[in-house]
Amino acid sequence: MDQRYDAMLAWLSQRLGTAPQTPEPVAGDASFRRYFRVQTPEGSRIVMDAPPEKESCGAFVALTHHWHQHGLHVPELLAEDQAQGFLLLEDLGDRLYLDELTSEASADRLYGEALSALVRLQGLPSPPDHPLPPYDRERLQQEMQLFPDWLLEQKLGLKLSSQEQAMLATTFATLTESALAQPRVTVHRDYHSRNLLVTDDNSPGIIDFQDAVTGPITYDAASLLRDCYVAWPLEKVYQWLETYRLEAREAGLHQADEATFRQWFELMGIQRHLKASGIFARLDQRDGKPRYLADIPRTLAYIISAARRQPALEHFGDWLSERVAPAVEPMAGAK
Repeated sequence: MDQRYDAMLAWLSQRLGTAPQTPEPVAGDASFRRYFRVQTPEGSRIVMDAPPEKESCGAFVALTHHWHQHGLHVPELLAEDQAQGFLLLEDLGDRLYLDELTSEASADRLYGEALSALVRLQGLPSPPDHPLPPYDRERLQQEMQLFPDWLLEQKLGLKLSSQEQAMLATTFATLTESALAQPRVTVHRDYHSRNLLVTDDNSPGIIDFQDAVTGPITYDAASLLRDCYVAWPLEKVYQWLETYRLEAREAGLHQADEATFRQWFELMGIQRHLKASGIFARLDQRDGKPRYLADIPRTLAYIISAARRQPALEHFGDWLSERVAPAVEPMAGAK
């Protein structure tokens, strides 16, 4: 395949004491990392290939050890070579939440398990050898700027007027202040149906957590319940959110009432979906990965509906509906 693949095979042979069977590619995330499934005498394993010049393994290794020790079902780290960017991991299987969320009944069970695991995750301190960076004002603003930079301007070719730019700046400020006002917890940062696996024991299995930070309590709940890849009726989302709010309060993570927590959640979801829409467009425009374009219409619809439920953002929601939604609607069929 390529030089890195050959180097990975050589590393595996050295670690396993024998040449492995041909590794099978596993669908990866939107980064430069690649994943392969390999059969060993001890069973199936996952190999992560993270080019050191593009992806550091340090955060993943530190979090894997720390979260595994505290009972979260993350893949056990079996061997590592951070200099080359190779990790050998426990195989958590391939039963993604996205494929198992087939009905509201299955969602009740799976989200219940995922939200309980999230409460445990949020209550953990940083790993002793990897202080988690803060989800601060600068990071929040930079993420939202991906929306106009990559979706509106690069992908759609829209030229924003000074009034439109001012409206975006006001919206971003509102969302940032809400995020910064929330209690701070450990944040996975991509806690959704493509990064959670149904497992036989201690479900869910949790992957792709190397970008964890310390940040707003509702961020991961918004990632999960307002998923870019699957949509549920708003009434069900609010039911799951309230169950989670009570469990997190019982764990001492916050003291917010239902109305406050719901507003945090709604505004946090808008911030995340602005970022996600921009990232999906960037993956197409910069990285040649068009398959995420099909998720933009759903993600934008989340932003519009949530904005219209907030008096301060209602105008923003209407503007998106009139100016942006018609341009992204054809993307729903992208591949």
